[in-house]
Amino acid sequence: MQSIIERRANTRMTAKRAIMRRMPVMNDEVPEEGDFDAGRARGEFDHVTPEDFIRGSGHGNPPGWLGSEEINRVRGEMPIAYICVVPVRTDEFGRIVQIGSLLHATDDGSVERALISGRVLFHETLREAIARNISKDLGDLALPVLPVSPQPFTVAEFFPTPGVSEYFDPRQHAIALCYVVPIAGDCHPQDETLDVEWVDPHDDKLSIFLQQMCNGHGRIVQAALQWAGI
Repeated sequence: MQSIIERRANTRMTAKRAIMRRMPVMNDEVPEEGDFDAGRARGEFDHVTPEDFIRGSGHGNPPGWLGSEEINRVRGEMPIAYICVVPVRTDEFGRIVQIGSLLHATDDGSVERALISGRVLFHETLREAIARNISKDLGDLALPVLPVSPQPFTVAEFFPTPGVSEYFDPRQHAIALCYVVPIAGDCHPQDETLDVEWVDPHDDKLSIFLQQMCNGHGRIVQAALQWAGI
């Protein structure tokens, strides 16, 4: 005669076999409760690794990258998802002691001051987009402290038409999720970045620093300081 424990074990096994018969499987395993990827084609993203996203442009373009003609066509037809990063240095108490900006050369030969920004690629998480774009502009040794939550401190909507909003991008309508990211490592300008300059948020030079920022980036820094309680 079976014990109560044996009968319960047999009941659980029977229920598990029933689940296996009626639920789709992925990678030869029975999906756990809440596994919404169970119906996805096996191996669809096997060729994609985290390194494809977190590395800078010197390591090759990651999946989801579009050629210049294709991205120009898309930019003319729909808004583009972006991330915008305010790089900061913090002290041992987590207080912001420096704010960084990138110096870029423009087509007319002048130099402009801007924040780290870039597109969110297909099948890329926000954290991966933040890490990839920081690496692209500051190098692999920047060692960013990525946010615990993907919640941005503000959203900046850039328009290609001057005057529509305080944020302007002549190339596109971009919706940028903005983050404050502490930089713990060494910065080595990459790609189109000429240099990285830092300013103390309590310094008198901050107002000049903000005025030199292009296309509404200075307003994003102001919002970041307000969000940080400065």
